[in-house]
Amino acid sequence: MPPAGNMMIGGSRTVVNGAVREFEHLRIKSDGGKLTYIALPSGQNETLFPAKEVTDSSFVFENLSHDFPQRIIYRRRGADSIVARIEGPGPNNSTRGFDFPMRRASCTP
Repeated sequence: MPPAGNMMIGGSRTVVNGAVREFEHLRIKSDGGKLTYIALPSGQNETLFPAKEVTDSSFVFENLSHDFPQRIIYRRRGADSIVARIEGPGPNNSTRGFDFPMRRASCTP
């Protein structure tokens, strides 16, 4: 949803064979000029990720006390697409991560 009232609201769901397997409610909130990413995955508690870095083409949110992910990154790719990335601890003190490329789409049929 577009920003309003110092907040953006979004969500996602995973559907397999016509059944919802998981879902997530998301918010990006501005409070006193500081951004916070708030994730509420299905069946879990809400987790806050304060902004660590904000530029004109990217956002990095981080909560190192969370299990996984600890970092949520959005990077602009051109005028109509972004790549979201989640990162956190992996095996043998490594960092594991997943990319989610997204492109602007109309919500109307």
